[in-house]
Amino acid sequence: MESLETKFAEMVRENKSTIFTVCYMFSKDQEEVNDLFQEVLINLWKGLASFKGESDIKTWIYRVSLNTCISFERKKKHEVLPLEMDVNLYDDCDDDTRQIKILYHRINRLGVFDRAIVLLWLENLSYDEIASIVGISVKNVSVRLVRIKEQLKNMSND
Repeated sequence: MESLETKFAEMVRENKSTIFTVCYMFSKDQEEVNDLFQEVLINLWKGLASFKGESDIKTWIYRVSLNTCISFERKKKHEVLPLEMDVNLYDDCDDDTRQIKILYHRINRLGVFDRAIVLLWLENLSYDEIASIVGISVKNVSVRLVRIKEQLKNMSND
């Protein structure tokens, strides 16, 4: 029989990139991403013994990762100071890179719940999987994604 520690190590090894992807969606600062990653691992460890396997392990990992990052984001909101810069960060980028950076900048301006939905959609998860992870209906996922896409289109590049 496999020990809980062995099961945990294997689970982390197989899903490390998923966890980092979620963490990067909530912060671009490497130290903060590492802190988030560690916090997710702690929460996964705490919950592993009670994980019953009623859903796919990857779905559970996404859910724990997102909840951890959303909680972190809410705590962080109280400490944020706006940074004003008169520098165009995209001057040395090609058009594709510039478009991707603009998209991610816009995504980061969304609310945390909408950002989580977009992240899962960009990871090519099905609407069923997204619904299961974030705890809403499949129809609600569809409606929210339409609204989010419209919101992203209407954002300026400020």
